[in-house]
Amino acid sequence: MKAIIMAGGEGKRLKPVTGDTPKPLVSLCGRPVMEHIILLLKKHGITDICAALKYRPDDIKSYFGSGERLGVSITYRVEAQALGTAGGVKNCEDFYGDEDFLVISGDAVCDIDLASLIAEHKKRRPAATVALCTEAEPLRYGLALCDREGFIRSFIEKPDWHQVVTNLVNTGIYIISPRTMELVPENAEFDFAKNLFPLLLDKGEKLLGVPCDGYWCDIGTPKSYYECCADALSGKLRLKLGSGFEPAEQYECSDPECECMEHADCRCADRARLMDSISAAFLDLGADYSDGFTLRGKDYELRISPLSASAAVRVAANAQDAETAKELAESARMLVAELEKRLD
Repeated sequence: MKAIIMAGGEGKRLKPVTGDTPKPLVSLCGRPVMEHIILLLKKHGITDICAALKYRPDDIKSYFGSGERLGVSITYRVEAQALGTAGGVKNCEDFYGDEDFLVISGDAVCDIDLASLIAEHKKRRPAATVALCTEAEPLRYGLALCDREGFIRSFIEKPDWHQVVTNLVNTGIYIISPRTMELVPENAEFDFAKNLFPLLLDKGEKLLGVPCDGYWCDIGTPKSYYECCADALSGKLRLKLGSGFEPAEQYECSDPECECMEHADCRCADRARLMDSISAAFLDLGADYSDGFTLRGKDYELRISPLSASAAVRVAANAQDAETAKELAESARMLVAELEKRLD
C-alpha cells in the first residue's frame, strides 16, 4: 500500500518553539517529526511515499531527498495555494492511482499498529477507514461517533463540552478508496473531516472507525510538543530516538533535591529577556511561574530559572534515573539555546 504524508502545515501555534522551521521538520528527540512518521510507515511495510507540501517545501525536500537514506522512496507534490487536507491529497492523484492508500499527518506523532488498521480496512471494504484514539479532553480535536458495528455515524469538529458525546477522536490517519476522492473538487480547498466525510455520510457511504491502541499526539502547541518529548524519553511513546536519546522505564519522583536531579546551564546576554521568551513559548502548559519556570508531569519535573551570579539560565530535570534526567535536561537546554539565538 502507498502512503501520502500531509506535510504542508506552517504550525502557527507552535512558532514560539519552532520559529520558521516547517512543522514536519521540528526535532523530536533527535529526529524530525516527519522522519519518525516515515520510520513508522517503513516498519509496517509501507515504503512508497508521497509528501504533500506547501510551507517551505524546499526545506523538507532538501532534508529527505529521495528517501533512500531511510530505505523508502519519497516523491513530492507542492500546492500552489491552500487546498485543505483532502484537496492536498487530491493534488497527489497521479501518485495513488486506482488503489486504496493510507493518509497520515506530517505533524502527528504515534506508534499505532498501521498493519492492523490496513487489515481491518481490507476486511470491511468501506469508502474510508479512520483511525481513532481515546482522549480524556477532546476539545481540540474532531470527534467520531460510531455505531455498534464500528461505522461512523457523525463527526463533531472541535466541540464545546456540551457537544462531547464520545472520547474517540479523529487522528488524521485514514485509508482511502480512490473512488471517494472523485467527490473532491480540483484545485479547491476541501477538508476530509469538515467536507468529504460528511458528504460521504450524506450519500450513504460506509465510513469505518477503528479504535487503535498505542500512543498518538498532535504536536500543535508548545504544551503538546513538550509533553510528547517527555513521553518519548520515558518510553510511553515508542520511537526510534536519535543519537544520545534513550527511552527508559516510567517512574514517579517529586523530590527536586533527589540524586537524579540533573542540571544544564545556558549562557545568555539577557537573562530576563530570555526568560520572557521561554515563558511565551510555554505559557499554555500549566506551569508554575512562582520560582522561574517549573513544569511537572507524572514521570518528570523540569525547571528553568535564571542564575543570580552569572549571565545564564539553569535547566534542571528530575526523572527516574540520572541518565534519563540528563537526556531530559539536555533536550530542554537545546531548546532554550535555540530561543536564545532568536533574540539576536
